[in-house]
Amino acid sequence: MVDVGPLRRHRDLRLLIAGQFVSLLGSNLTVVAVPYQVYRETHSSLWVGVASLLQLPLLIAGSLWGGAFGDRYDRRTLFVASSVVLGLLSVALALNASTSRTHFVALLVLAALAAGAGGFAGPVRTATIPLLVDADELVSAYSVNQVIVNVAAILGAAIAGVLLAAVGLDSCYWIDAATFGVLAIATAFMASIPPSGLHDGVAVLRAIRDGFTYVRRNPITQAVYLIDLNAMVFGLPRALFPAVALTLYHGGTRVLGLLYAAPGVGALAMALVTGWIARVNRRGRLVVLVVMAWGGAMALFGLVHVAWVGLVCLAVAGATDVISTVLRNTILQGAITDEYRSRISAIQLAVVTGGPRLGDLESGAVATLVSTEFSIVSGGLACIVGALLLVRWRPSFWGDRGPRAHDQ
Repeated sequence: MVDVGPLRRHRDLRLLIAGQFVSLLGSNLTVVAVPYQVYRETHSSLWVGVASLLQLPLLIAGSLWGGAFGDRYDRRTLFVASSVVLGLLSVALALNASTSRTHFVALLVLAALAAGAGGFAGPVRTATIPLLVDADELVSAYSVNQVIVNVAAILGAAIAGVLLAAVGLDSCYWIDAATFGVLAIATAFMASIPPSGLHDGVAVLRAIRDGFTYVRRNPITQAVYLIDLNAMVFGLPRALFPAVALTLYHGGTRVLGLLYAAPGVGALAMALVTGWIARVNRRGRLVVLVVMAWGGAMALFGLVHVAWVGLVCLAVAGATDVISTVLRNTILQGAITDEYRSRISAIQLAVVTGGPRLGDLESGAVATLVSTEFSIVSGGLACIVGALLLVRWRPSFWGDRGPRAHDQ
């Protein structure tokens, strides 16, 4: 089972995890509400993908600046400030959704600004976890983080489906705004998390450039990013979920909520039994294999037009993603030094959250040109091929071995 010992031993980790759980619960309401609102306005999967892609530039910019600031300023202060900004943006989304005539352009702009603010906060949070626990607790800490991420994904998506059907679109955004307030309060009670002090006087843009230089010189880091980018761009057809729920399965918003929740169900089930991952020696090899399994599950999801089969496929994909995420985070954080931690985490966040947005455009465009089913199946198969090409290009990642193996 997952080791929750780090939560018992480290107060600040408990505060961060608790605040993040509540906030993620609200954020997952918005994750369902925004694409649903776009699809309701346009009846187009391509527009869902375009709306997601429009968030990408601000997301990447926010991530890079968040990484640079996280290595230079007190991270607790950055936590609180970014939570307040995100809460205000959710209020604006709620006000827009509650008007008699929704402003579509305002929806796109506000969603993009929220992505940028979320991108700023993400690398600060990811880079903070290794500073709150001992080195031998890192896998456990990231596993616990995966548990709360996926519990929030399941509950948030399921609740969103109910709220959209029974209450209204704006309720999702109002609740999201309130949860950011909880996160701001929780992180405000954490101890100060000062920077390493190694970048005093270095310009922010130069600090960002130094982070990319570090990545170019580190093949393992490159492989960590590319294996995830491959899976998210080709093997995550979430832009098609509204079309699948409403046209292939002939369901409503509750079915849509289940589609968004299903990967989290599988991910949670796997996250609860991640204790064995700390004993994995050939970590890179396992990451490649589970990414290929992810692609296979998505291909089957597109082939079979039965709702319960599709939900099972998405759950299996979610379970494989947990293994990949825990190992990729552990490999990455073990390969970098502390003075680069926030900036490398920023690039990682840009990949992890930017990849799905590119995938939204890819799957939406293919679905528009060919069909929804073809887009899902071809993406899953491309994910498998991409993983095999990565092994050929970066064989050192396939052969990566954990510290335990090196000690033996």
